[in-house]
Amino acid sequence: MKYYSLNNYLRDTFGCKVYKLSLNGGFTCPNRDGSIDTRGCIFCSKGGSGDFAESPLLSISEQIEAGKKRVENKIKDGKYIAYFQAFTNTYAPVEVLRQKFTEAMESEDIVALSVATRPDCLGDDVLKLLAELNKIKPVFVELGLQTIHQKTADYIRRGYTLEVYDEAVKNLKSIGINTVVHIIIGLPGESKDDILETVHYVCKSGIDGIKLQLLHVIKGTDLEKDYNSGKFTLPSLDEYIDIIKSCVEIIPEGVVIHRLTGDGAKKDLVAPLWSADKKNVLNKINKALNE
Repeated sequence: MKYYSLNNYLRDTFGCKVYKLSLNGGFTCPNRDGSIDTRGCIFCSKGGSGDFAESPLLSISEQIEAGKKRVENKIKDGKYIAYFQAFTNTYAPVEVLRQKFTEAMESEDIVALSVATRPDCLGDDVLKLLAELNKIKPVFVELGLQTIHQKTADYIRRGYTLEVYDEAVKNLKSIGINTVVHIIIGLPGESKDDILETVHYVCKSGIDGIKLQLLHVIKGTDLEKDYNSGKFTLPSLDEYIDIIKSCVEIIPEGVVIHRLTGDGAKKDLVAPLWSADKKNVLNKINKALNE
């Protein structure tokens, strides 16, 4: 089963191997600072899902250099994407965003900017900035949607409606921004059909890329409490692979698949423990897709 992987897309676009450098801009989130809530999404780690990002105590330029050093054995004669991953990376005054994003794009071997954010944190001033930057180097915006189902969205404390997502995608596409959407597989109470409905919906919404992310139970989260009390179970590896195959079948060829799974920081991972061996998981997924 063929699909358009991120690796292939980046090679086609930039003509070489491209590696994402995870950065921490020192931002917070409206789900943590009290604007919406103070607890964060129910699954989100204390690092704001940026546990592999560099330290926010370093400048953006220093983080980029540290990131390059971290992956120097994996990439030869390649380029990089500056990936603002931790927390909500458009949730700050636009002058602050401009300074950090511009600094990240200065290096010649940084070929693009990628910004992870929430659909409800894309005001007109932010969109104008992203449009300006996109004329200098390509800009990707990654939206954390997770699910289209409101009952699940309420449970995970997402804090915005599906209409907000629809408006965000429309606005981003109107200014030519490459738009990527995160989907979480294994959310409590969701069936395989529920997941496929989400994938189908986002693919029809006009996105350019999709991330299929396995739900991780991380230490210290409210999700851990629910998991330990037996309120839900997680898919086995075989069940997850079956869901992934069905997702890939309905994703249009032109939509880039940025991720087929994910791995939490092993020291904080509660479940599913099979996900800790990411190489084995990916090998089994790709084998199943090629059968």
